[in-house]
Amino acid sequence: MLKVGELAQRSGLTVRTLHHYDAIGLLTPSGRSESGYRLYSPADVQRLHGIQALRHMGLPLAHIGELLQDVGLDPKRVLAQQLHALDVQIQQATELRGRLALMHDGLVAGAQPDMGNWLETLALMSTYGKYFNAAELKRIFERWPLVAHEWIALTEQVHAAMQRGLPPDADEVQRLANRWMVLMLEWMEGDMDLMDRWGHMYRHEPSAHSLNHAPSGAMIEFMECAIALRLEVLGRYFTREELSQLGFVTARQWQALEDEVQGLLASGAEPHGPDALQALGHWARLMDQLCRGSATLQARLLAAHAAEPLLHAGGWLSPAVRGFIGAAAAAHAQEHRAAQA
Repeated sequence: MLKVGELAQRSGLTVRTLHHYDAIGLLTPSGRSESGYRLYSPADVQRLHGIQALRHMGLPLAHIGELLQDVGLDPKRVLAQQLHALDVQIQQATELRGRLALMHDGLVAGAQPDMGNWLETLALMSTYGKYFNAAELKRIFERWPLVAHEWIALTEQVHAAMQRGLPPDADEVQRLANRWMVLMLEWMEGDMDLMDRWGHMYRHEPSAHSLNHAPSGAMIEFMECAIALRLEVLGRYFTREELSQLGFVTARQWQALEDEVQGLLASGAEPHGPDALQALGHWARLMDQLCRGSATLQARLLAAHAAEPLLHAGGWLSPAVRGFIGAAAAAHAQEHRAAQA
């Protein structure tokens, strides 16, 4: 029989821990000395080894007590519960590591922040954590440089339009709203769910407005009003699910087509010429990218833009370029019919 001090020394535990195990009924000594000291039998030592093994597996004392007390308890269930608990811990640790890595890599606050920036970044990460996991935040912050330059220029133009008192349905504002939507889609890589959550965060979390070059709450409200007008019109032609199926074409891609056709117009190119056919193919590829290859979505989108002045006003291509593309399409269709005949 071992006294409590001897057992503590041999097991690597403290006397206080063994006393606690006794108090909660987890390890009760089999005997007492004449002086009242706890005495532990070989069976008690064996039980203690079991307790320590289960503790090393991460089981809480309450579960260990239940397991050792209930001989009918299924060990598989205990192990399954512990595996689930470990999975949750791994997920939480992975998420925490991801957020720490974002801060360490300077994706949120920039390199070498001072204490003020550090505390601000901690607050921002707490805010972001309500809406995005670490992997999503990494994706968002890594893609920001792709649109940052255009975004800064766009917000300056929106601010100027607001200062001039332009209404949300003005042609100029609608063009800005279209650019806003396209830049957001490019930033979020076409993920409508990310866009919705980012917008929701911005509406409900004032602390998110402290980012560099972040638009003000008033600007967000102004743009959302302009965008709502566009979405209302598109809603006459598409369901919300169908809109989510659309892809996106970047501003740079549209501008490249605009510049190409403007060059043809300046040179006096004819809509039925080979250069016009090449430009028409360029336009068709962009439309295919926008509609993800769906001829049905493309036909409805073209019908909507043709019938709705508000969509027409906010389009990427100038009226002259749209007219040339339309003429080239008509000339190509006529040549195709003639060839078939």
